[in-house]
Amino acid sequence: MIEAGTPSPDTDRLMAHIREFARRVKLSGTPEELESFQYLRSEMKSYGYRTELVSHDAFISLPGRAKVEVNGVSLRCITHSMSASSPTGGLMAALVHVGEGTEAEFSRLDVAGKIALVEGIATEEVAALASAAGALGQLHISPTEHLYEMCVSPVWGSPSQYTRAQLPTTVVCTISHDDGDQLRRHLTAGREVRVRMEAEVDTNWRKTPLLVADLGPPTDQDDAPFVMFSGHHDTWHFGVMDNGGANATMLEAARLLAAQRSEWKRGLRVCFWSGHSHGRYSGSAWYADEYFDELDRRCVAHVNVDSTGAKGATVLTNSGVTDELKSVAAEAIEAVSGQKHAGRRHGRAADQSFWGVGIPSMFGSLSHQPPSPVKMLTALGWWWHTPHDTIDHIDPENLTRDTRIVLRVLQRLLKSPVLPYDYAAYTVALGDQLMKLSEQLADRLDIGRLIAATRELEQLLISVLDMQAASSVEAADRVNAALMRASRWLVPLNYTSGERFHHDPALPNVPWPSLAGMWELAQLPAGSADVAFYTVHARQTRNRVAHALREANTALKAALD
Repeated sequence: MIEAGTPSPDTDRLMAHIREFARRVKLSGTPEELESFQYLRSEMKSYGYRTELVSHDAFISLPGRAKVEVNGVSLRCITHSMSASSPTGGLMAALVHVGEGTEAEFSRLDVAGKIALVEGIATEEVAALASAAGALGQLHISPTEHLYEMCVSPVWGSPSQYTRAQLPTTVVCTISHDDGDQLRRHLTAGREVRVRMEAEVDTNWRKTPLLVADLGPPTDQDDAPFVMFSGHHDTWHFGVMDNGGANATMLEAARLLAAQRSEWKRGLRVCFWSGHSHGRYSGSAWYADEYFDELDRRCVAHVNVDSTGAKGATVLTNSGVTDELKSVAAEAIEAVSGQKHAGRRHGRAADQSFWGVGIPSMFGSLSHQPPSPVKMLTALGWWWHTPHDTIDHIDPENLTRDTRIVLRVLQRLLKSPVLPYDYAAYTVALGDQLMKLSEQLADRLDIGRLIAATRELEQLLISVLDMQAASSVEAADRVNAALMRASRWLVPLNYTSGERFHHDPALPNVPWPSLAGMWELAQLPAGSADVAFYTVHARQTRNRVAHALREANTALKAALD
């Protein structure tokens, strides 16, 4: 099912990489991680890439010893990255069951000075809510007998002086499903339960590595556009699937693609991050900030890979992708696997630090486990983020299959004379959002100009893509330049609050978050005394969206002049 010209990954090479990655625990900023980065660098250099191993400051949090005690009995537990450390001697407080820890549950219950008992894997969203509610601690009940390592910071990347106040103030631990069930039953029966928690968490600034490997197009011009291909290298425990599988995919894809360099229309930049697991994407966030100008001028797409090649990972329909690259993902997945990609929106995860720059992006995790009755945060297997993420959970055939999909995607992005952006899907999605918003706003705010600008965008894109018929290098260059400039305005509309130069929080966001200020006004009940206040912000939000659409349309018009 692989088209002519698509090379076949070497399964033996892939598994040799896997065995190398299985040798070390790679906590962010540790000597063991750096040793493994040297292996990556050696491999990439051998394929002909120019490499740079960067060391940069990152705010890293490594969980250490933890203890949870009830009535003198110690429960098996772990603490989490970015949890607060407990005071000397630990903390003791009454336990309050808050269900899954939603905003509504924290609003309904008094947790100030208490420990919140929460159903499910520890998350940054619950940590933010519990901290705001004045809780002293969070005790999470795992959905299984396994204890899942997590980073609970709601700050994307390393915190600044303005965002560090958003870091959790609670002590956060996780216990097993069965131990949590007993505590829940005591509380349901009306008994008071007091819990003693201890947690040691090493949170501080430290140097972390970041490997950048570049190979330009045949012209090898210094300012040539490039595709960015990335994945994190730091791990929880040995992390052979997460992220050894993806790192093996990256190395083998980079090797095979380098042999086809003569056919490339643009370059390839391969980036291996640290700080994903223990710094809330600190490596990719730092890179987006430090190299914003270059990325803005030159990067055409970002392909991120995570946790490829797992045993039982038969579902290939649910990976995240921005609207304009849905067709690229769908074509590759169906060609390799026969499955039809559903085109899920990205979540706020997977080192997607480049939406503010305006770079269309694909993937993160690519292959998933079938649906399970157990409620997990991801469909990556019960061993994810546990000591059991070892080589026995890698399926060589699945790893080869996933690598073929990634190869096919990258070939298209590298070799297509005109960038394969499908903004028809984008304009349909935005148009639907604006029509629904207009109906709900009624006469509170006129957004007719946004609807008109979206229709103009649709027509301009049709005209720009019609230029492909000219099939000249000059025409293709003009179209590509216009599409890239337009994306710098359109991607942030779709995936950010509208702020290009600061990262939004690492919290769940709604589709088209740039429209949120207008939706807040639209959803106010009739007769609300707050309408005038909300209108001020909604009007400013409208202006930001109108400006972005105007700039995108201007970029496309330039290609037609």
